[in-house]
Amino acid sequence: MDHSNYTVDTLISAKSIAARVEELAAEISAAYSDTDKLVVVGLLRGSFVFIADLVRELDLPVEVDFLEASSYGDGMESSREVRILKDLRGEINGRDVLLVEDIVDTGFTLSHVIRLLQSREPRRLETIALLDKPSRREVDIRASWTGFEIPDEFVVGYGIDYAQRNRNLPFIGKVRFTE
Repeated sequence: MDHSNYTVDTLISAKSIAARVEELAAEISAAYSDTDKLVVVGLLRGSFVFIADLVRELDLPVEVDFLEASSYGDGMESSREVRILKDLRGEINGRDVLLVEDIVDTGFTLSHVIRLLQSREPRRLETIALLDKPSRREVDIRASWTGFEIPDEFVVGYGIDYAQRNRNLPFIGKVRFTE
């Protein structure tokens, strides 16, 4: 099958995403109200748009760091092998950390990264995922906060790509392959 011919249909509008990010930021700001500085860790590359919007809505002092993990390559199926391509620059020992993920699918990447970060002994580690596909879960894991639960569809937009394309779409779209 030629995967270069596809269309993208809107699944979640830009307006719905913006409203949900605002709600999530209010919940997170309340949950971390006792912290002097929250370390927000974005899982690259898919979370970069989400993290940018989220931190601008947080009513807290924040430090932003990034970690890049890969389990997909350019394909559509997870390889189940998680590699760290870019590690954090800062220390998280004894700090309050919020890990930001674009989508929880099988759960392999998120569980691997949580174990890695827990080994560095943060004071508190919570997770937020923009999207959750519980029907695809192979590891028993849930994010502390979730933007939207979605069906088992291949999605792009708002930072999420297909073969490095469509990250710049302002909405979450469902990929539909055509002949």
